[in-house]
Amino acid sequence: MPTSTRASILLSPIALAVFGGALMGLTVAPFGLWVLAWVAIVPLWVLLGQPRSVASTLRISFAWGIGYYALALFWITGVHPMTWMGVPWLASLAIALFCWIFITLTGTLLVLVWGLCMSWLHTKTQKPISRILLGTALWCVLEHLWSATPLWWPWLGLTQSPHNLIILHLGQLSGPITVAAAIVAVNGCLGEAWLAGRGSDSPKNSASRYLAMAAVLLVGCHGLGFWLFDRPLASSPETALNVGIIQGNIPNEIKLYPGGIRRALEGYVRGYQTLADEGVEVILTPETALPVLWAQVDGLGRDTPANHLYQAILERGVPIWVGGFGEQDGDLTNSLFSVGGNGDTLSRYDKIKLVPLGEYIPFEEALGKIIGRLSPLDARLVAGKPDQIFETPFGRAIAAICYESAFPQTFQRQAAAGGEFILSAANNAHYAESMPAQHHAQDVMRAIETDRWAVRATNTGYSAIVDPHGRTQWISGINTYEVHADTIYRRETRTPYTRWGNFIWIFAQLAIIIVGIIDPPIRKSE
Repeated sequence: MPTSTRASILLSPIALAVFGGALMGLTVAPFGLWVLAWVAIVPLWVLLGQPRSVASTLRISFAWGIGYYALALFWITGVHPMTWMGVPWLASLAIALFCWIFITLTGTLLVLVWGLCMSWLHTKTQKPISRILLGTALWCVLEHLWSATPLWWPWLGLTQSPHNLIILHLGQLSGPITVAAAIVAVNGCLGEAWLAGRGSDSPKNSASRYLAMAAVLLVGCHGLGFWLFDRPLASSPETALNVGIIQGNIPNEIKLYPGGIRRALEGYVRGYQTLADEGVEVILTPETALPVLWAQVDGLGRDTPANHLYQAILERGVPIWVGGFGEQDGDLTNSLFSVGGNGDTLSRYDKIKLVPLGEYIPFEEALGKIIGRLSPLDARLVAGKPDQIFETPFGRAIAAICYESAFPQTFQRQAAAGGEFILSAANNAHYAESMPAQHHAQDVMRAIETDRWAVRATNTGYSAIVDPHGRTQWISGINTYEVHADTIYRRETRTPYTRWGNFIWIFAQLAIIIVGIIDPPIRKSE
């Protein structure tokens, strides 16, 4: 291939768009190059700023979205192979690829809508300031809407977690969308600087002006974040809580079968006894640590195999938050139970955000016949009620089970209802190692947004203790059995996000309307 042809391909709009999206994909685990997020949208912004057909705009936006989401969500392919579930190897590969492509396309739809709107704006308004404001506001609105869908994971703010804790503190104002707004606005200023520098009719110093705006925004947002980050954490002895974590390390291949259940019981009983002897006040286990109906352990079937843990609770008298299955109208729930030192179940939290394709099948009558469910459970899982409160002997907690860590509104609601600390229970056993790292990054964001200590217990890693400033005080290894004791503090503070939720998206809508009135689209002369 001639050098000129090769160069033209590399510099083609599609290639540049994919390159920009890939830069954004490199910001999350396993790469963690968070600084790239502040320039990764620039190629897309510049490309959309040039006159294009609708088809060309869609191709460019799609290319950027694929570059980002396909790379950031590649961990989903870790569900393969599923031969342990009786799925043939090739069918398992096909299912894994389907899930990866499907969830990638779901995220890419956001970029397609945003790209179409931005391309239209570039042709209808000559004011870069309006484009920057509208582009930022539009991204905020779209992220808010997309987060209400069943398939959602990579907030743009996730690109900064868990490394750039300073900017993540903007999440205390209005959730992760605040961080996204900062990233898009800085990229927009840089994109307009590039366009101004190449435009023949642009004022001589306009490029420098937008570069200066980008610098001011970048420094200003980090300055505000640092002010929030630098505030001391008031931790009195009266609010201290000594918690234990058990990371059972039960591979999914055996977890729901007799051998795995036996290994889980042995590991969790041993861990419970060890932590109780160390003097912890309460113990947290991962999602479905005991893959059995807890009702069969507590009160209905004391002669069941799980009775060993129940007897350990009665002997040691230390409360435990245990992951297991509950029942709701004849169906199963993925639940976290608060069990007192006397063995009584005090409260229960049922997982609200079930994993599509894994814990339930959207449009089950059609898709269920095609791909089946990526779970060996014979029974049907149902979601818990969205207004649940998780009471514990130590105060009200903010509970989240696995996938729910991607939905900050679940944490915000419980914090507003009086939740004093976060309990995050997850499995994470059947994905690539980058997924547990991204999951930890999600919980870091949730701890900062709600100004709460977070206790994370996972099956295979990464379990952790995170303080309200997002600093990881302890983190486990991956694919290891571990027990850990640590001290957290109950908190009753209320951030603006806790009080008012995601109000920025409402202001974003108002901004779109106001700018549309002040700077109406240019109409072609007749």
